[in-house]
Amino acid sequence: MLKSVTLYTDGACSGNPGLGGYAGILIYGDVKKEYSGAEEQTTNNRMEIMAVIEGLQRLKYACKVDVYSDSAYTVNAFVDGWIYAWRKNGWKKADGKAVLNVDLWERLLTLTQKNDVTFHKVAGHADNELNNRCDFLARNAIEELRKSLPITESES
Repeated sequence: MLKSVTLYTDGACSGNPGLGGYAGILIYGDVKKEYSGAEEQTTNNRMEIMAVIEGLQRLKYACKVDVYSDSAYTVNAFVDGWIYAWRKNGWKKADGKAVLNVDLWERLLTLTQKNDVTFHKVAGHADNELNNRCDFLARNAIEELRKSLPITESES
């Protein structure tokens, strides 16, 4: 029987594209593990996907995972089956246009096939304590990255 894990995730961007951060909270029983990261030049959608990838990559064994995200882009790709149609159509959308972020979608799809993953949409910036914590961690990761970057002339 697979262990049951809960994963809350969020992504954020300062500018879109711009500095981006992602975060998550993995919960197994009474144990909570938080993680976060940031990238210099990215988009909000990429950070939303990265938050889930990073969480699933941290699992040591195949698990039953309930993923909670406020990203309709990420959740609906699986719940509505878009990702399977995109892959079948050579990473093209129904309108024939190329799917964005294929590199991340491929990584996420591989990770979801190694685990029993169910995606759940939560309201963003609402009363969900764990989603709000992920938002805080993602924004904090952006600020930590910003502090590590050289100061530009426009900032001095």
